Order: sequence, then structure tokens, then C-alpha cells
Amino acid sequence: MSKATFEVYTNHEDEWRWRLVHDNGNIIADSGEGYASRQKCEQGIESVKQNAPGAEIVTVADEE
Repeated sequence: MSKATFEVYTNHEDEWRWRLVHDNGNIIADSGEGYASRQKCEQGIESVKQNAPGAEIVTVADEE
């Protein structure tokens, strides 16, 4: 069974970020934004964990 992990790190602007990494090393998802604190970053991870399992796939029109 494969397993993904959330990596928490700071970027060059000293913002906290996360990325979801598959065990093969591929990045599956990332925070898309920086957080002012590690606590806020981890809250973002918890939000994804709670909200994504039931998320539906929808098709949207291309943006121009």
C-alpha cells in the first residue's frame, strides 16, 4: 500500500508551507499559499484532511 506524507517547511520569505508527497517522491498537492505560523500551516493541513475525502470531481470551463 502506498502512503503519502505532508511535509511542512519554510520558504525563502520565511512563510510556512506544506506539500503532500507520495512515497515515490512526487508532489501530489501543495498549500498554494504561505502561512505566518506553523500552527496556521498545520490547520490548513487538517482542513484538507477533513474536507477532501468526500470531495467531488467537477469540470469547469477553461479560463481565458
